[in-house]
Amino acid sequence: MAANLVNLEAVDKVYGTRALLDGISLGVNEGDRIGVVGRNGDGKTTLIRILAKLEEADKGRVTHAGGLRLGVLTQHDSLDPAATIRHEVIGDLADHEWAGSAKIRDVLTGLFGGLDLPGFADGLDTVIGPLSGGERRRIALAKLLIADQDMIVLDEPTNHLDVEGISWLAGHLRGRRSALVCVTHDRWFLDQVCTRMWDVQRGVVHEYEGGYSDYVFARAERERIAATEEAKRQNLMRKELAWLRRGAPARTSKPRFRIEAANELIADVPPPRDSAELMKFASSRLGRTVFDLENVTIQAGPKVLIKHLTWQLGPGDRIGLVGVNGAGKTSLLRALAEAAGSEGEKQPAAGKVAVGKTVKLAYLSQEVAELDPAKRVLEAVQQVRDRVDLGKGREMTAGQLCEKFGFTKEKQWTPVGDLSGGERRRLQILRLLMDEPNVLFLDEPTNDLDIETLTQLEDLLDGWPGSMVVISHDRYFVERTTDRVFALLGDQALRMLPRGLDEYLERRQRVIEAAVPAVAPAAAAASAVKQKSAGDARAAKKELQKIERRLDRISEQEAKLHARIAEQATDFEAVAKLDAELRELAGEREELELRWLELAEDA
Repeated sequence: MAANLVNLEAVDKVYGTRALLDGISLGVNEGDRIGVVGRNGDGKTTLIRILAKLEEADKGRVTHAGGLRLGVLTQHDSLDPAATIRHEVIGDLADHEWAGSAKIRDVLTGLFGGLDLPGFADGLDTVIGPLSGGERRRIALAKLLIADQDMIVLDEPTNHLDVEGISWLAGHLRGRRSALVCVTHDRWFLDQVCTRMWDVQRGVVHEYEGGYSDYVFARAERERIAATEEAKRQNLMRKELAWLRRGAPARTSKPRFRIEAANELIADVPPPRDSAELMKFASSRLGRTVFDLENVTIQAGPKVLIKHLTWQLGPGDRIGLVGVNGAGKTSLLRALAEAAGSEGEKQPAAGKVAVGKTVKLAYLSQEVAELDPAKRVLEAVQQVRDRVDLGKGREMTAGQLCEKFGFTKEKQWTPVGDLSGGERRRLQILRLLMDEPNVLFLDEPTNDLDIETLTQLEDLLDGWPGSMVVISHDRYFVERTTDRVFALLGDQALRMLPRGLDEYLERRQRVIEAAVPAVAPAAAAASAVKQKSAGDARAAKKELQKIERRLDRISEQEAKLHARIAEQATDFEAVAKLDAELRELAGEREELELRWLELAEDA
């Protein structure tokens, strides 16, 4: 039987007149991996701070097992700004000691991309003081993971990590023996890591077995039986249930819900969105042209990020854009936004961007737009528009949309200056949608949003008729809201990934493995080099050139197919055939790129 590590008994916590925790009794045992979810402000962070004894409860008792080794990642680190990364993460260990530790090598490579910490000017000897909040957070996470712990408590550990970093962290935590309690809004991460869920709602914590998918099924079943939630929220839960069963059925390895009850719940629930209907409506709003890029080069200062890009964003396209940090994802959106700017068209460094005449763009950047702090929430929304047309005869008032985004009637009269970061983010998205755009660019839209708000946003986007590009490290959100995934892999090219984010992670792994040769004795390496003849190298170079020419032709063919798809957007049979051709080309491209990587070392 697993030993008990932490116990909460009848814990109360009150702020002002609001009870965040009311008589909570919970326990954490050895081997537990617990995910904590709930709306922003409902007490998730307060719960884990009390659990870790970083904050005292008003009533009740918190007990830790004797000698408990506890590691905590809070939202604000306690790193010494005058210290170096080496001092904080590795301590006094000599180079040969830490380099000989598989755990330390794995953590440094997983969180920073290499033992030499690429991206930090002085590597391990970089001083922490001038670093950004995201960089400091990764350092604090590395410091915690390298230590030996019986239990770790993590508050939003995926913040500031890219898709690869989140995937690595999930695998690392699955492999650890220490117990885990984790607050996160990343639903893919919860499914990968957690075996139990705590749902914090209005002072009460509901416990569920399994990961996020199991939690959604179990909660929907509980609400169906109890019939205590209002119809709107229940319908949203049923819709997400349908998505989990139809769109991503293999997310969870150990389902503990009742399958027959789950199937009964979703028997009459349609797919999350009618793609054909939305495409037809989008074409009527946008015409044939949205954004056409021809031989475009995008730079950041002197650095070329994207080169000779010919690509098309058509009416109704829902695109997920992923890639390594610094590859140019945000720069690409900015270049398109500037080309569509109301103050006159601004073209990129080279090439041309053609913008459709009917395009009305809304761009959600990573920065929260400054609003008058004295304005009330409802006033800030009505400043844009009083009513919004959501398409297909659906219309909402500013107040109704505010409620859909979690701003209750009382909250709508809160001054903007009193809102939390997550609430300001919600307000920013709300104002964008009120302006009735037909093209949406969303750059990290999930930052600071709780899971319930994310499902509300996804529900709105399901019926939104227009073109959309989403940049996000939230894998669940990308898969849920988009139809195709494109990637910037750091080689100045944009590629479509038919298998989505799984394919992206596989490609990145191959690139990393090709760039980092296997460790071998010096003598063996020298011997291997001597065996390669000049003739082999010449043959490899010839084949590389042949592959590169074919890849260029594939890019041209893909651009032509995209153009034909846009021209025949309303002919769904033709679009399906053209899409099949695109997939064949993508498969050929993948095989050629793999062969290119194999030949690169020989050449």
